[in-house]
Amino acid sequence: MADPITPEVSQRICTHMNDDHAEAVTLYAKVYGNLPEATAARIAAIDPEGMDLDTQVNGSNTSVRITFDHVLQDSEDAHQTLIAMVKQARQQTKS
Repeated sequence: MADPITPEVSQRICTHMNDDHAEAVTLYAKVYGNLPEATAARIAAIDPEGMDLDTQVNGSNTSVRITFDHVLQDSEDAHQTLIAMVKQARQQTKS
């Protein structure tokens, strides 16, 4: 069974996404945060209902909350949801 989303698990997910998937995080800001001008983003926190991003938009820092389409059950659900979201966002930006 995967880990529940505790503050420690949130930090682990944030660190992994920010360090290894920065492009995906910026895409979340552009598509789901309605910030198409975002040039960079970092996940500040993730919880079962959504994630908070710190973004760069036109040289300014902007925070945005992105709500998930369902309440996450655990870290594996978070993993699968973030993958599905980036795939969907990539499809949206192609059209």
